[in-house]
Amino acid sequence: MALLFRWLMRLAAGLIALVVASVALIYYLAGQSLPDYDQTVDVQGLSAPVEIVRDNANVPHIFGANDPDTYFGLGYAHAQDRLWQMTIFRRTVQGRLSEVFGERTVRIDRLLRRLDLYRLAQQSVSVQTDYTQAALQAYSAGVNARLAEINEEALGRGAPEMFLFNAPVAPWQPADSIAIIKLMSLQLSGHLEEEVLRARTSLMLNDSKKLIDILPDTPGTGIAALPEYAMIFPEAPRFAQSIPMPSDPLSPFPARGLAGASNAWTAAPSRSASGGTLLANDPHLGFSAPSTWYLARLELSKGGVIGASIPGLPAILTGRSDRLGWGVTSSYADDQDLFIERLNPENPEEYLTPDGYKTFETRPSIIEIKDARPITLTLRWTENGPVLPGSHYSLSTITPPGHLVALGWSALSPKDTTLSAALDLMQSKSVREAIAIGEGFISPSLNLSLADRTEIGMKLVGAVPRRDARHQSKGRLPSQGWRIANRWQGRAPYAANPQFVSPRGGLLGNTNNKLIERPFPNHVSFIWGDSQRIQRWQRLMQSRQVHTRDSFIEAQLDPVSSTARSLLPLIGADLWFTGEAAPEGTPARQRQIALALLADWNGEMNEHLPEPLIYAAWIRALQQRLVADELGPLAEEFKHVEPLFIERVYRNVDGAASWCNVRHSAAEETCTEMARLALDDALIWISERYGTALESLRWGDAHQATHDHPTLGKVPVLRYFVNIRQSTSGGDNTLQRGRTSGEDPFPFQNVHGAGYRGVYDFADPNSSVFISSTGQSGHFLSRYYDDLAQLWRRGEYIPMSLDTNLARAAAVGITTLTPKN
Repeated sequence: MALLFRWLMRLAAGLIALVVASVALIYYLAGQSLPDYDQTVDVQGLSAPVEIVRDNANVPHIFGANDPDTYFGLGYAHAQDRLWQMTIFRRTVQGRLSEVFGERTVRIDRLLRRLDLYRLAQQSVSVQTDYTQAALQAYSAGVNARLAEINEEALGRGAPEMFLFNAPVAPWQPADSIAIIKLMSLQLSGHLEEEVLRARTSLMLNDSKKLIDILPDTPGTGIAALPEYAMIFPEAPRFAQSIPMPSDPLSPFPARGLAGASNAWTAAPSRSASGGTLLANDPHLGFSAPSTWYLARLELSKGGVIGASIPGLPAILTGRSDRLGWGVTSSYADDQDLFIERLNPENPEEYLTPDGYKTFETRPSIIEIKDARPITLTLRWTENGPVLPGSHYSLSTITPPGHLVALGWSALSPKDTTLSAALDLMQSKSVREAIAIGEGFISPSLNLSLADRTEIGMKLVGAVPRRDARHQSKGRLPSQGWRIANRWQGRAPYAANPQFVSPRGGLLGNTNNKLIERPFPNHVSFIWGDSQRIQRWQRLMQSRQVHTRDSFIEAQLDPVSSTARSLLPLIGADLWFTGEAAPEGTPARQRQIALALLADWNGEMNEHLPEPLIYAAWIRALQQRLVADELGPLAEEFKHVEPLFIERVYRNVDGAASWCNVRHSAAEETCTEMARLALDDALIWISERYGTALESLRWGDAHQATHDHPTLGKVPVLRYFVNIRQSTSGGDNTLQRGRTSGEDPFPFQNVHGAGYRGVYDFADPNSSVFISSTGQSGHFLSRYYDDLAQLWRRGEYIPMSLDTNLARAAAVGITTLTPKN
């Protein structure tokens, strides 16, 4: 027995030693790719030495003898810190993820190949300005210099993920950067999904008048009635089973409600306590680790610029120089249309056009798949755009027999000059000059908020399609592709895009809200990203005569929900302080406690309070009850609460209270009953997950920001090292926006929000501040992987200074790149 025990001890010790040795080896190999920020490196492609000064937040301040050399330095810095992220961006837009991840990503690759974004990016290289082409070449050379250094010095393949996935890295090319812009356009676009959902809902509802309730227009002047989808396509299937889009974290296709969003506002000198202009911007994207954003400073021939870049792009997309600040928000311009194409019954390789049947433009495309046989696709284009398969975006549910669906989209331009416009914007000196430069933006369509030393402005940039006033569906539903009135007629004049310069009130802002009310076809959009946050912004801006940098920061971090303040009195009107006292532990008692808490609540979605969780669960359960009866399985598509829908129902706008009655029950339910039942549903849901002590609940426990690693975030054990989770305030409709997932079992996880915040004060530009949501490094062993995350969560910022001496004084390292002889 003793002998057996000794051998068991030896075996256990051996296994422990093996595990320790394995962990040490893995750590050593992964650690080899950690960059050395304090070194001199000889590289090919420079005309003179470049300095990359890393400040104490690891923000690179890049100094070159000329602009191409500075862009070279940015490419090198991006590759030092975010090489894996850059390669995944590129593989995604190329439709080549399956070469690394196998069958898991085949559906993603299929759709990206059909959109053909990478080929369009290649074609767009030649239309860039000479300056941009030189910048692209230099940036690519900087990335490739880092790749050469990794190979020559055996620096752990450049990123720890490279040891887990066989993902050979090809040299960076100028088209790769333009392709990433098109990938961003895809992530910020949501009109395609809205068209499909509107068509499916139209087919499902027995009463077509209810369509305006569940998919309401943003308040303002009404529009002419639209035809029912079944009237445009009588053969369309009414109750077809849908196929959901991939939910993989590597998928670039945003779920409904999770396309782009953002906040930006500016103050003129007359509304600024310091006498200079102010600008605040926080663009919203899906959270990830590392963040999409990368902070950087570039010293260019026309002066320094500092702000947020995206790895793979040689541009500061939101930031400032000494003379101008710029911020971006999603414009929600309607730059996508679906066209139903009629096939020739005699020849399925032809489709109907205004001039008769025409042959599809076709091209084969091969998808290589790890550990599986390759797939050959036949890519097809019509005059309206690429043909999309019915298995994507639930298109099969709205496509009549003998037809296909093609996509019209501004991002499908082979002459996309967006990057040239972005580089010119960085060097512009005034609001008016920047607005003129904005004509070069194609996609994504954005609201450009601007502030120079004396003026403020805002301009919608990006190509807005010119539509015929006779368009069948006004671009709100898929339309007949063979009718000339439904087809795009080029690009609308840039001068027609909404523009605001130096308003009399001295304040400008955008929360993705409705910008302008104009009749179709000059409408810009029927769908806007916000009808709620703008109300709170207006209140905060008008609550004081003058603003400061700190008051703009306070507005960015404001967690008060105007939506909660307006909806709770409606849905609880007949429930507050009613009924007899109920025994402890009964459902009635829980309901009374919940209502008492909400009655004293001011709508602040604070992470430490219980009321936000009770409110969010109640309003979600209420919408589920209202729509389940009318929409059946389609109700699952409405994952987020639509405040305008709830308000219409409880104000009984145009008879909308009929949604409260369950059609399939004998009794006639009232809206008060539905509110009470939904509250009971919510309290049961809460008790099952967080316990029955309502006063002890924390909104932050449910509303955790999920900065997850897209490739390693679900790997056992590793996920604890690579994912960054944080308790956060805010919600779907607060200025401190934390968009919830809407997906069970964690519907209130914070998955989409401000990955970057910046506030710029032009009375003292170097007092400006910014922050990103994770850290600069994409290497999970780096101390800069998550060092900014806690600052971001607490609403803190870091200095955003162009003072060279300050950057050098706080430097954690200086990398000097010298030309190789």
